Amino acid sequence: MKGKDTDFFWPSFTDLMTSLFFIMLVLYVLTYLKLTNERKIIENQKKVTEQQLNKIKEIQKALGALPSEYFIYNDEYKKHILNVSVNFKRGSANMLDLKLETRLKIRIAGKVLERILRDSLPTDQNIKYLLVIEGQASKDNAPINDELSYSRAISLRNFWFGSKPNLNKVLPNCEVIIAGSGQYGVPRDIPDIPPKNQRFMITVIPKIGNIRD
Repeated sequence: MKGKDTDFFWPSFTDLMTSLFFIMLVLYVLTYLKLTNERKIIENQKKVTEQQLNKIKEIQKALGALPSEYFIYNDEYKKHILNVSVNFKRGSANMLDLKLETRLKIRIAGKVLERILRDSLPTDQNIKYLLVIEGQASKDNAPINDELSYSRAISLRNFWFGSKPNLNKVLPNCEVIIAGSGQYGVPRDIPDIPPKNQRFMITVIPKIGNIRD
């Protein structure tokens, strides 16, 4: 009886070990394939991230060409401040209220900005831009400062691009966003005394989709 039990045990043990070896082999192959796939995904993500970073650097370089005569860059808040002193009449958003000299300088600044946006920024089909025109108001505690700064930003857009701008033709890769931050937007010059901080700011935001070689 003992010999028969021994003869039965060894084939069963061999089958068991063969099955375990096969299972381990399958697990090894699956693990290897999974790790290889994950590594490829990580490498592709890294490549895309590097490409996006390079595009952003290219965009920053192009925007850095905006002349300081017309735009001052604030690195802390990543905004270009229109380097033109504007002094609207109290409660007004009419560009005609500004001096002729001021309007001429604003007009030239708009042409410079348009040229940079149209001709100098990367034109990859997977990159679009948001041009944010932001109005800011003096801290005179007027109850309509938020609405007023927004209306002034609209006036600036229309002054630059026309009262009914077809921006798809003027700036085909760019969407223009109007914003009014009233007397609470940043940055603000100190001391915050009227007519200080009655001004316009420009922010260009890249929207980067899938980058392809």
